[in-house]
Amino acid sequence: MKTAAPTPAAPSAAAAAPEEARPRLAGRPSLSDYLQRILNARVYDVAVETPLDPARSLSRRLGNHVLLKREDQQSVFSFKLRGAYNKMAHLTAEQLARGVICASAGNHAQGVALSARRMNCKAVIVMPVTTPRLKVDAVHALGAEVVLHGDSYSDAYLHALDLEKAQGYSFVHPFDDPDVIAGQGTIAMEILRQHQGPIDAVFVAIGGGGLISGMAAYIKAVRPQIKVIGVQTVDSDAMLRSVRAGKRVTLSDVGLFADGTAVKQVGVETFRLARALVDDYVLVDTDAICAAIKDVFQDTRSILEPSGAVGVAACKQYVETHKLKGQTFVAITSGANMNFDRLRFVAERAEFGEQREALFAVTIPEERGSFRRFCELVGPRAVTEFNYRISDAHVAHVFVGVAIGRRDEAERIARNFVRHGFPTVNLSDDELAKEHVRHMVGGHSELARHERLFRFIFPERPGALMRFLAAMHPGWNISLFHYRNQGADYGRILVGVQVPEADEAAFQSFLETLAYPYVEESANPVYRLFLR
Repeated sequence: MKTAAPTPAAPSAAAAAPEEARPRLAGRPSLSDYLQRILNARVYDVAVETPLDPARSLSRRLGNHVLLKREDQQSVFSFKLRGAYNKMAHLTAEQLARGVICASAGNHAQGVALSARRMNCKAVIVMPVTTPRLKVDAVHALGAEVVLHGDSYSDAYLHALDLEKAQGYSFVHPFDDPDVIAGQGTIAMEILRQHQGPIDAVFVAIGGGGLISGMAAYIKAVRPQIKVIGVQTVDSDAMLRSVRAGKRVTLSDVGLFADGTAVKQVGVETFRLARALVDDYVLVDTDAICAAIKDVFQDTRSILEPSGAVGVAACKQYVETHKLKGQTFVAITSGANMNFDRLRFVAERAEFGEQREALFAVTIPEERGSFRRFCELVGPRAVTEFNYRISDAHVAHVFVGVAIGRRDEAERIARNFVRHGFPTVNLSDDELAKEHVRHMVGGHSELARHERLFRFIFPERPGALMRFLAAMHPGWNISLFHYRNQGADYGRILVGVQVPEADEAAFQSFLETLAYPYVEESANPVYRLFLR
């Protein structure tokens, strides 16, 4: 379910007020201290000033000017090397000689490993066992020693502390350190230099809070009228919960899809800064993140990792929630260390996040012509999925996906099906349906007598599926049907047809005159084991 509940962390007026009226950062570096640290940060030995690119297609769709701060273009494909290098540049020669250690879900690890190679010192990286293989391999390639431990960053962090004490390493914290925070704050410095016109809000991902703390410290010191909006996922929202509670909260568990922001507890210093300086928070879900990855790809031809796309997802959600037009927003595209294996999942779920696909369970009378009548009711809409297996002598249950333009279309379509005699359940927000059941419709059926199974291929263009169904003889019952639009040039359909022995010649003639290539699979052992 989408969650779009921007919750004020502190009055916006406090962030925009004069220095003496702003929240005091007592006992720790002040706002002016952080400004000085950011201005003098040592990051450009390893980092580059990344571009601030317009997202033209997304901007047109939203009716606002959206800019992407391309931290995915750093050499390690993430902003994290800024803070890591700045911290290590402040270590003494003796500390560097003993070696450094850190805990990381991947991107900070690469920053530390690259910095250690540059400074010619040993680096030990403790990473959760859930870290994508791409990130583990990247750290190895940079010459660091990798230790896999625990299921989350927090588990890896505790183990790294044990190793620090045992081996005498210098710990490089991924977020809860003023030098790390200052290094990340250089991103804000670049943004305000690159775009000197109005900026209404900057959307920043939050894991442990280092990135948003550094950026908020700089923005509120230089241009306090700009809103700093923190973004977390619905299943890893430690900062938002902590701000609401007025103290740091430890989550019992965190989601792992956006692994770069999967932190059970935010830092002491980052909580202090975020609580005082961040204007708003937005929570985004997996579908919204997948849609944002697609949005950035369409504008840049680059593929972000999930955590790298949360700022874009939040920007879209914030615009929709507040009905904003004509404003200027910046989203930090903070990382691009995406596992290739995740792309299929991202592509599928992006349609839901963009509200472009609706799923329905439709009940159809098990009688001649009802299947075709239902398909005619779908009309010219693009069918994205169609799953059916005969299982009852009286009614058929069809799992169908339909392309839509807006979320509210799904309910209108469902009501139209019901009005024409087809009881329907809207499954568009059902996680079980989206993740599992859509792939499991089928099975053995005692009713599938005289069934023959065929794979058909046809050009994937609007109306092709309906034309295929229209070509079927009304006397032959369809007992199995599976179709999924995979975005390819050719569509593929698996069809079971009940053909009485007396109709064999007519059916063969139908196959020969049909314009679609086909392969009969009636003897396929997989079919006989699981479907026959």
